[in-house]
Amino acid sequence: QVQLVESGGGLVQAGGSLRLSCAASGRTFSRFPMGWFRQAPGKEREFVAAITWNGGSTYYIDSVKGRFTISRDNTGNTLYLQMNSLKPEDTAVYYCAAASSNWTWSGSAYYTRKYDYWGQGTQVTVSS
Repeated sequence: QVQLVESGGGLVQAGGSLRLSCAASGRTFSRFPMGWFRQAPGKEREFVAAITWNGGSTYYIDSVKGRFTISRDNTGNTLYLQMNSLKPEDTAVYYCAAASSNWTWSGSAYYTRKYDYWGQGTQVTVSS
């Protein structure tokens, strides 16, 4: 059974940091891209960051560039999102996602339909 389990969310003041983790099990995710999405109340799920199977390429939404860093540990089948300088507008449920094939077009990273497996999400709340 494929499982993606997020952890590390919580309540933090603006300017603070959090590190999200996503533990993957049930298949070999190390050969495929993974990403983070988020969904705020009343809004659609949006792309945050993605990383190719070997970490050679990373992608970010403009609003988090320079503040968030995505990384992965393929030995441990774990995906990370280091979030610094957090803002109230970063408040959302954060979801880990994994693809089951490598993309031929880098733009695929930004679309939810390009991911086949999803975690249950972890809440991140940033107070002002």
